[in-house]
Amino acid sequence: MLGLILRRLGSTAIVMAVVALFVFAMLHLAPGDPAAIIAGDIATQEDIARIRAKLGLDRPLVEQFLVWLGHILRGDLGRSIFSDRPVAELILQRMEPTLALATTTIVFSVVVAVPLGIVAAWRAGSWVDRFVMSFAVLGFSVPVFVFAYVLILIFAVNLKWLPVMGYVSFREDFGGFLKSLAMPTLALGVTYVALIARITRASMLEVIHQDYIRTAHAKGLALAPILLRHALKPASVPIVTTIGIGIALLIGGVVVTESVFAIPGLGRLTVDAILRRDYPIIQGVILIFSGVYVLINLVIDIVYTFLDPRIRY
Repeated sequence: MLGLILRRLGSTAIVMAVVALFVFAMLHLAPGDPAAIIAGDIATQEDIARIRAKLGLDRPLVEQFLVWLGHILRGDLGRSIFSDRPVAELILQRMEPTLALATTTIVFSVVVAVPLGIVAAWRAGSWVDRFVMSFAVLGFSVPVFVFAYVLILIFAVNLKWLPVMGYVSFREDFGGFLKSLAMPTLALGVTYVALIARITRASMLEVIHQDYIRTAHAKGLALAPILLRHALKPASVPIVTTIGIGIALLIGGVVVTESVFAIPGLGRLTVDAILRRDYPIIQGVILIFSGVYVLINLVIDIVYTFLDPRIRY
């Protein structure tokens, strides 16, 4: 187990180095000049050149990358070009709403999708199975922002049960916290419920027709222990993989959802930074997201060995 963790940590460092190089090259080679945006429309070329020198944008790309990488290795994500505040401070300020939305979405998706998939597999071919599969197709087909606007129309505009937009911290008002995340979680979670339910059904179908499941039935075991104890664990490897992939896919979904519901999280911070071409913020956020994604993959690999002892790396 220790060898697995050490090998995965080593590969994680290589992946993060490649990600850092890719992010830096992608942003700096893209068209547009943040110095010109900062200077404004009436600025002269001398003003733009002075700003570029101040930001270090007039240096060769290799030198800029090495300087930036050195700061990253020391834990310094740089300073925002526009606000002149530390990027780490800006990310920490916006992290709570994003973590809260991602956590509630994953919990909601797993709690709803796994039982749906199990029941659909057990009742394969029935109306329950057809309903779950139809819901899965609908969840994949309809974009997140469409679900979001439908929820806003129903629960905020017509019924007036929930706030249209904004975020309330759980430290201030737990009830308001739940209300502010109810629609974003539901809108973002529909896609992941569909994904996880579909994979759960397919994985369970492969297991419930095995001989040892028939033997459990012949022994007179109750249905719940057969499905949850004898069938779900062998079928859980692809389910856990799908959940991990879903967490990674949340990055894109969070950006859209936070924009629709005006949630001041990392998604909104990223969108604003892209519009302003604020390189340090974009790089810092992408590195954070990449690190979380790689860490999730490491955790999933370790969980595999507990779910199925036959898996060895």
